[in-house]
Amino acid sequence: MGVVEVLDPVAPARAGGWKVDVSRGERNGRVSSEWFNRPDDERYLSLDDLWANVKGRSERSRSRVVQTADIRVEAARDSAERLHLVLPKAHEPVAPTHWAFGQLASIVGAPASYLRQLPAPLAGINLQYGLTNHRAEQVKTFETEDGRTELRAVTGPDYGRIHDHELVEAVQRIAGNGTGDTRWKVPGVLDWSTGVYNPDVEISRDTTTLYASDRDVFLFLVDDHNPIEAGRLPDGSPDLFCGCRP
Repeated sequence: MGVVEVLDPVAPARAGGWKVDVSRGERNGRVSSEWFNRPDDERYLSLDDLWANVKGRSERSRSRVVQTADIRVEAARDSAERLHLVLPKAHEPVAPTHWAFGQLASIVGAPASYLRQLPAPLAGINLQYGLTNHRAEQVKTFETEDGRTELRAVTGPDYGRIHDHELVEAVQRIAGNGTGDTRWKVPGVLDWSTGVYNPDVEISRDTTTLYASDRDVFLFLVDDHNPIEAGRLPDGSPDLFCGCRP
């Protein structure tokens, strides 16, 4: 869903940007939340960098359909918090991510929040029981090799997946590198003390709106050099809207 932000020009663009009337615009809390919560290793300065990361991750990943009864749960004896799964025909155990563990627990009808509170051996016993007695016989796993093999997702056997790099490629066809080589770019910065929005700032890890974790991608781009005139303000100046695209 697009976001429209109301802008009033305070001076020509060369003088440093536009005056923003935040009382007349719409704020998107999701964008602010992403900016606030993402660690540095999930922030990217261009669509090319983001694509290279998620493309490489995809190339190190594989899916397989397995029988739930053939999955063996192992707990590390030297750590009460480590749990691994041994999948059929796999060369080594896989470590479930937080997300995948929750999916697996949900599939077999086990309370993930409760299992996470147990020592790994006890959680493993309960999870193994659920897998062995699961009525739906097959699941599809999604595994990624990155120093160790991680189980990133567990879904139904007919689940279809659009890879993150395919999403980024679709955006690149419209936005190029996302750094100003097309009309769509990473947003500038709003100075809340003055209410002036500057579209021309250097993209950094503090200002970027391009994010990716081990299981998602979030992009937010704007066309802030080409505001749309939607009429006139009471003082006669143009009433401008900045097009935004998440």
